Amino acid sequence: MAGKSGRSISAQSDQNWKKRILSWEGVLVLLFLMVNLFCMVISPSYKPVNVLREMPKYLTEVFLLLPMAYILILGEIDLSVGATVCLSATTACLAGNAGVPFPMVLLIGILAGTACGLFNGIAVTLFTELPSMIVTLATMIIFRGIAEIALGSGGSVSLKNNQGFRTMAGKIGPIPYIFFVVLIAAVIFTFILSKTTFGRKLYAIGSNRKASYFSGIQVQKIRLLVYSAAGMMAGVSAMFLVSVLYGANTTTGTGFELDAIAMAVFGGISTAGGKGKLTGAIISAFIIICLRIGLGQINMNPQVILVILGTLLILAVMIPEIGKTMKRKQL
Repeated sequence: MAGKSGRSISAQSDQNWKKRILSWEGVLVLLFLMVNLFCMVISPSYKPVNVLREMPKYLTEVFLLLPMAYILILGEIDLSVGATVCLSATTACLAGNAGVPFPMVLLIGILAGTACGLFNGIAVTLFTELPSMIVTLATMIIFRGIAEIALGSGGSVSLKNNQGFRTMAGKIGPIPYIFFVVLIAAVIFTFILSKTTFGRKLYAIGSNRKASYFSGIQVQKIRLLVYSAAGMMAGVSAMFLVSVLYGANTTTGTGFELDAIAMAVFGGISTAGGKGKLTGAIISAFIIICLRIGLGQINMNPQVILVILGTLLILAVMIPEIGKTMKRKQL
């Protein structure tokens, strides 16, 4: 009996490992390794030290990915996060140039982003008949418009005293500070989504909002919190972006929302809501970042890089659908 029990446990363990390897996250890990090998082959300068040196400007988008994953799991979307980054960066730069101490500048920038997210949350919960895409498309125009008005005719602002931001852009050995902050944020967001009641409620709302409401879940409160978190993380992203750029302009954060959505979808999070894991989205973010760095080092046309990333995104959406079709045919 003991022998049979041991064999059954061993067989179950083998099946679990097979499931992990064949899962989308397992595929992404293999793809991550392949992308790095490919970049090493095409670019002699693709080395860990050089990659870490270029990574900070790309890691700012990962801050947006984390709450964007939550929003997509809710079955919604936020198109305003890039504009929120622009407005937060502009607010922080103007405050810094006005003589506000560096800690307060950081707080002001993050609060500006949080206020934008809170505004989105209030809008989508008050006007429930409006799709989140329409609401956040409107606020995207509003937030970037406010930033353009604040920047004036010059369309840009440079920090007069950027010492605090220079420190913020520092490193521990070869690893930039932003890497550790992103890692901590990723662990927190992943834990909340996968291990807490709040995370389970997100999946429930994304699967069936009406049923969740009637089962006692505070749907509107959770939506408000998630959109506010998206604004807060956009503010954090903006502060690290300013530490790289030492300023802001009307194009700051342009396209960040699309990059965050692409990372999430490529990581296996469904735009229909209720499905996906944040771990896959985080792995996909680093795949895209490494691919951009590697292709950038051989001076590949940025538009060609966009075509490659777009193709990968289409494949990421198609592969699960092909798998479902094959399973239906077998049945």
